Amino acid sequence: MPLVSHNDLPTFNRLRQNGQTILQPTRASQQDIRELHIGLLNMMPDAALEATERQFFQLVGESNPIAQFYVHPFTLDELPRGEKARAHIDKFYEPFDKIREDGLDALIITGANVTHPDLAQEPFWEPLSDVVNWAHENVTSTICSCLATHAVLQHSHKQKRQPLGFKRWGVYPHRVIHRTHPLVHDVNTRFDVPHSRFNHISRNQFEAAGLHVLVESEAAGVHLATSRDGFRVIFFQGHPEYETISLLKEFKREVLRYATGARRDYPPFPDNYFLSREQAILNEFRLRLDNALGNDSALPELPEHLITGHLDNTWHDTAEGIIGNWMGLVYQITHRERKLPFMDGIDPDNPLGLDL
Repeated sequence: MPLVSHNDLPTFNRLRQNGQTILQPTRASQQDIRELHIGLLNMMPDAALEATERQFFQLVGESNPIAQFYVHPFTLDELPRGEKARAHIDKFYEPFDKIREDGLDALIITGANVTHPDLAQEPFWEPLSDVVNWAHENVTSTICSCLATHAVLQHSHKQKRQPLGFKRWGVYPHRVIHRTHPLVHDVNTRFDVPHSRFNHISRNQFEAAGLHVLVESEAAGVHLATSRDGFRVIFFQGHPEYETISLLKEFKREVLRYATGARRDYPPFPDNYFLSREQAILNEFRLRLDNALGNDSALPELPEHLITGHLDNTWHDTAEGIIGNWMGLVYQITHRERKLPFMDGIDPDNPLGLDL
């Protein structure tokens, strides 16, 4: 069912322009349809703040026909912000104190940029831990994305992420290995997922923590896992929320870092993303860029316009299906008053009644 534009967040207009149905609050109030309130703890850096916001709003808004979705973005004050991002947050985001007071049906926690090998040394560690602890007691289900998965595995299960020694970057094939779980009901048994990370949690670590692995890749490792009860916490290591051009934008940022001397080597192509035609165009661009750098002349622009129309998206439909299943399950076991299901006698160790 559609998102409800309950404030003036520009993301609503952007999604509306892209053809997604967005309800005005006055129209939403006239419909006899249940509301679901989903928090989005957006910890991404300034350059990706609004894009990440849009990606998750889009996935939630397209996911399920049975509810009206109110998505409440918030962030952590301890994360460094520039003036523009701070103004956006001050105008459109909600403080965590208000989120905590009003309550949520579900929560999504995004990734973040880090500067320490040990996540416990990051300035956001304590406030993030507070959110995670609160959600465990007060929110029916929480999705952790990428870095958030690593943080929660360390915080709640004492499993620290391990460095890969390289950047796992690209689009990778995955297989559903626990096909009876309702989160993966009626989705493709094989599908792609983008990844972008330098560290990982191995399958052995997920299993040592007592978690259930649902989706895995031979090349990229575990993508989707759940908490011991099968639902209260859901872990993504990949980025199913990515738009078609997200990896192109990341590649462009790395090229700009190379051009400005912030990185020594020219970035490799993301795996399984650019086809041969696009690789040839980008290889030609690299020659022109290196020539300009060597001659101290004007730098050429990366020819995005020749690339974007030829990129394939092989993950969004499955991501939408999984989020739709998640929203349906949240809807089934959450009260209108957003009380946790075990308050009415549902088994807190297995709220879905799964054969785990």
